[in-house]
Amino acid sequence: MKTKIFCDSADFNTIKLLNKNSIVDGFTTNPSLMRLAGAKNYKNYSLKILKSCKKKPISFEVFADKPEEMLKQAYKINQWGKNVYVKIPVVNSKGIFMGPIIKRLSKDKIKLNITAVYSLNQTKKILNCLNKDTKSIISIFAGRMSDKGIDPLPILKKSILLCKKFKNIHVLWASTREAYNYLQAKQIGCHIITMPPAIIYKISAFGKSAKLMTIDTVKGFLSDSKKSKFKI
Repeated sequence: MKTKIFCDSADFNTIKLLNKNSIVDGFTTNPSLMRLAGAKNYKNYSLKILKSCKKKPISFEVFADKPEEMLKQAYKINQWGKNVYVKIPVVNSKGIFMGPIIKRLSKDKIKLNITAVYSLNQTKKILNCLNKDTKSIISIFAGRMSDKGIDPLPILKKSILLCKKFKNIHVLWASTREAYNYLQAKQIGCHIITMPPAIIYKISAFGKSAKLMTIDTVKGFLSDSKKSKFKI
């Protein structure tokens, strides 16, 4: 099974460029990335992105914290395009599980990306709320787990196994930290991995020999020493 690569960015020029790249199968954004990209009007900026990305799946996240407001935003975001997935956090800022919201939206055939997932128990609770006929993504934050000294592989593997019998529900490896994570995701049969542009570009260098990597590294050191005009 192919592990799809999604680009994790809200930068308009980056999305416009990588939308033409065959290695990229889709895109994910979040409010933090939108802010970083300089978005002032959330809807207008999202619609601008969608003019360039008309077919590949792209996730836009709600930013409300109250369930009723979250629901309103989700229905509006869903109307922006047929390729849009609505991102819903598994819990709000108070730690309340957004199960009723997930269940209602999924029942209404809205494609969802359930985000900020960190445990197998959360995956199980999400699965209990999803309409199995509606396309859905469960985003497990592997990189952030690793940053805290937690091995994400067991949770990912078990979550993938739970979703295996549902053709419309996919597990996504989120918060990617290095290019090697792509190979790890492939090895465990993860459906999707999302990564920042810089890591996507590194994948193109896969397969380079140890000899070439050594030479490239030494050339880099030599070039920098010359630019700095170092002397001993």
